[in-house]
Amino acid sequence: MSTSGAIGKTWRSASTIVATKEIGYHLLKIDGYSHTKSIPCGECIKSQPFTVGSHRWRLCYYPNGYELAYKDYICINLMLDEDVATVVYAKHVIYFVEEQALSTVNASPVDIFSSRGKSPYPKFVRWREDFENPKRLRNDSFTIRCDIIVINDCRTEDTSFSSVPPCDLRQHFGDLLDSQKGADVVFEVAGETMAAHRCVLAARSSVFCAELFGSMKEGDSAGVVRIEDMEADVFRDLLFFAYTGTLRATQDEDFKLQHLLVAADRYAMERLKLICEEKLCRDVEVGTVATVLALAEQHHCDNLKKACFELLSSQANMRAAMATDGFEHLRRSCPSLVDELIAMSLALPPSHLRCKYLGYHG
Repeated sequence: MSTSGAIGKTWRSASTIVATKEIGYHLLKIDGYSHTKSIPCGECIKSQPFTVGSHRWRLCYYPNGYELAYKDYICINLMLDEDVATVVYAKHVIYFVEEQALSTVNASPVDIFSSRGKSPYPKFVRWREDFENPKRLRNDSFTIRCDIIVINDCRTEDTSFSSVPPCDLRQHFGDLLDSQKGADVVFEVAGETMAAHRCVLAARSSVFCAELFGSMKEGDSAGVVRIEDMEADVFRDLLFFAYTGTLRATQDEDFKLQHLLVAADRYAMERLKLICEEKLCRDVEVGTVATVLALAEQHHCDNLKKACFELLSSQANMRAAMATDGFEHLRRSCPSLVDELIAMSLALPPSHLRCKYLGYHG
């Protein structure tokens, strides 16, 4: 039988090379920068070892450059601090924590690390005259962050069939909150009403669980729960996080984060509380440090308290903070904190600063 002109079967196939990866970061604080400048060019100070991607790493800090051509620069190298049988592939980026991070994925080409080897070229090269200014160098110290992506094994997968899309649970729950379909509880907050789903909130917060299902169950016959001492926008942000696990873009302002932290603490949403605390730590300023310090003490935010104390370790910052209305609030609400500040100020000249502190206690 003739097969002339017959159309044969079309075979379709596909494959994908998959490289698994692990991501992490390390913070390195240089405290007493001016003293490190005595280190000769080409010599470094190494950070404590840290682990990312099942490998041990260190950061090498060269205060006077890693070679003579860079003696007027500050240089940082990433170092693989272990012996390996083959090589380790990794991408990394290094930046000041005060500055916006670059995209970690696109930060650098893939570097190849052998046993005890450093990245092939130094990062974080900074001209000294540009670096040594009060805005960047505070209290003779600064902190850098190194983000690392370690690329692990590569494998080939058959992808002849359509690949499984990523989980979109967050999007679906966000849509559920927006649509209010199946909502069975209504909250009244500062004159506004918001509908939600008891089961979702109970799963996200032990306090909501107790209030909506337990012995502390709240709400009238119409299923309305009244929320006292909270702004409507703050509670709306709290619900958004409960459903999606993320912050809305409008929540970056410090005063909103402060209120949201209080709400997170009230409803035992620890991850939300930690996110707010971390963001507030980055933006502690003299004008608001007393208010933020009182907030940290009242809601047991140790990292935020530490960030405030670090800012106030400067006598100029301490003097400026004492002139704010927030410091008077701190004195009344958290007298024990003022005692801690007094103890710290005893080592800070001039003497009239200490007298002003002591004057608050008569």
